[in-house]
Amino acid sequence: MTRHDQIDEALLEEAMDWFLRLNEPSRSNSDELAFAAWIGRSAQHQQAWTKACRTWEVMGETSPVNIPAWQNPRRAPAARPRGFGRRKAAGIGFAALAACLVAIVAGPSIVMRSQADYATATAQTRRVTLEDGSTVDLSAASAIAVDFSGTARRVKLLSGEAFFDVRPDTSRPFVVDAGGELDITVVGTAFDVNVTPQLATVQLAHGAVDLSAPQTGAAMKLKPGDFVSLERRSGQLSRSSMDVEAIASWRGGKLFVQDVPISSVVAELQRYHPSWITVASGELAGRRVTGLYDLTDPDRALEALVGPYGAKVHHVSPYLRVLSFL
Repeated sequence: MTRHDQIDEALLEEAMDWFLRLNEPSRSNSDELAFAAWIGRSAQHQQAWTKACRTWEVMGETSPVNIPAWQNPRRAPAARPRGFGRRKAAGIGFAALAACLVAIVAGPSIVMRSQADYATATAQTRRVTLEDGSTVDLSAASAIAVDFSGTARRVKLLSGEAFFDVRPDTSRPFVVDAGGELDITVVGTAFDVNVTPQLATVQLAHGAVDLSAPQTGAAMKLKPGDFVSLERRSGQLSRSSMDVEAIASWRGGKLFVQDVPISSVVAELQRYHPSWITVASGELAGRRVTGLYDLTDPDRALEALVGPYGAKVHHVSPYLRVLSFL
């Protein structure tokens, strides 16, 4: 606890609490006096405050306004933390802040999961056998909805990733809706479908697939080894090839990516990491990578992801990882 990088977690929570409280529009003179008393209690309190300030700097933020230089070790320019100050009430602790951040990220997933027939939690995978005998391997933090009531067998990938091994039935095609962006129609085949905030992808292991993008009207037929990627924002559809053996490598605890931005890989690793992960630099987030990462050790995977670019993984707390060039 005496070392700067081993500050007591509870004390760091108090420091982050003060950081947010001092940036509130309702901040008063009594708040500043109370803060002065708090930071003057010990050297450990001052170290916790220093780490809190550095944490916000790593995230692209700066220190609270109008704090005397001796109380503000970094002497950062005045600013309110972007996106947090107005939304967080005074008195929120760092653990609670982290929980709020996770809720912001997970919020849409929670809504989608309410529609799901099958779902997995963080770092959990699961195999589901459907009523026709087809199997679906669900990756971590993934969800599907199933509808076999009509003339077609329909599955909607609400979030995450799934590997489908479809039992042939020529009278009832098997249709997968990938996040509303891609429709995959098969009779009997095996393929992987993945949806992240940036991309929707399909990888064909064997058989044949008819793929369409309803929003653009694009359509194509896939052959084994085809890897199709849709940029969700631009609608750009691209096709490349990959080793069939590498398809759905996550089922063996590995993540294989091919020419994708770091932000997309982070979205994948987020499914396996209990902490909230953020990329502080837009330049870093946009760097493109190809590689194989260990899903059983997501912290090591993050280091392998950004290390080649001179960036670091900052372990801010058990609840937060920040990737940056600092």
